[in-house]
Amino acid sequence: MKNWIKVAAVSDIPTNGGACVKVADLQIAIFNFSKENRWFATQNLCPHKKEMVLSRGLIGSDQNRPKVACPFHKKTFSLEDGSCLSGEDYTIQTYPVKIENEMVFVEV
Repeated sequence: MKNWIKVAAVSDIPTNGGACVKVADLQIAIFNFSKENRWFATQNLCPHKKEMVLSRGLIGSDQNRPKVACPFHKKTFSLEDGSCLSGEDYTIQTYPVKIENEMVFVEV
């Protein structure tokens, strides 16, 4: 059963950047993509290097698809569906995000 979990205040997440939050035993990367006025959430674990670093990755766009680049190896992942945009078989888990009363909620 999925639930909406309050994970942070909007002000806790950098503009056009990310931060890591912990929900039970999950590390989730939250991204404030203010250039597009959108929010995203993914697993924080890089599937290639097995390090908890995606929240520190650079965000941008690839052919109008929002993406995050791993800070270790620069492989890029879609923030919408988690697919690897670098042409490899890696994928990351994504989570729905909503903003209410200046708080960030993730559905897990």
